[in-house]
Amino acid sequence: MPQWVVTALRLTGLGWFVAVCIVLGILGGLWLGNLTGQVALLVLVGTVLGSVVAFYGVYRMILPAVYGSNNPTRTADRSQKPCSDRGGNEPS
Repeated sequence: MPQWVVTALRLTGLGWFVAVCIVLGILGGLWLGNLTGQVALLVLVGTVLGSVVAFYGVYRMILPAVYGSNNPTRTADRSQKPCSDRGGNEPS
């Protein structure tokens, strides 16, 4: 598959993710608003929460594309310490 198709599909997926998060926030706000009688306030809160979740998710999804898959801040160097099953209480 050509690279431009893969990029287009990833961007389409990001768009759907944003749309679904915002719509679910609005629907959640409507549902809670109808239960409590404060529809306008809770729809606004749901929209803001859906937007925050959407943009945080997009940020997390594009990190590997921006910085590459070898992000040194995300992976610790575990090759120097052996693993143990005793919870790390053995003498060093």
